[in-house]
Amino acid sequence: MSVESEFIGLLKEHQKIIYKVCNLYMQSHADKDDLFQEITLQAWKAYANFRGDSKFSTWLYRVALNTAITFYRKEKKNIVLNVETVPELSENIIDHVEEKTKAMYLAIGELSKIDKAIVMLYLEDFTYTQISEIIGITPNNIAVKMNRIKIKLKEQTKKYYTTH
Repeated sequence: MSVESEFIGLLKEHQKIIYKVCNLYMQSHADKDDLFQEITLQAWKAYANFRGDSKFSTWLYRVALNTAITFYRKEKKNIVLNVETVPELSENIIDHVEEKTKAMYLAIGELSKIDKAIVMLYLEDFTYTQISEIIGITPNNIAVKMNRIKIKLKEQTKKYYTTH
């Protein structure tokens, strides 16, 4: 099997990772498509350096997140959470869980790029050790950041969610 075929197979198998990162960091469909292409290109460029020390998925998360964080920095565009994916809720159907979820997404949208990445990986059930490998900081630093993020989200959620 050629290197290209191997890479394409792995990328197809793990493309959901790229979609998650694109949805988290980009708002418009066009920006998501551009970021998807940029992540794919950066992954291909870096694939020769993939030694297999970690899982391919862990490596791809690292490439995808680093690419997303720097993607529009050159053009100085803001990268924000895609809150368009939060469904419009009719007044008859809104319940507390949906309202809290929407409030949480809005609060996550206000986090820094790195904190968003940590939250995304945490919600994907990655361990602090796995998150630290992807983000590039120690597991203890991840734990500290996660505690601070939880406190910040609890406070931020209050301004979007009011109990009935």
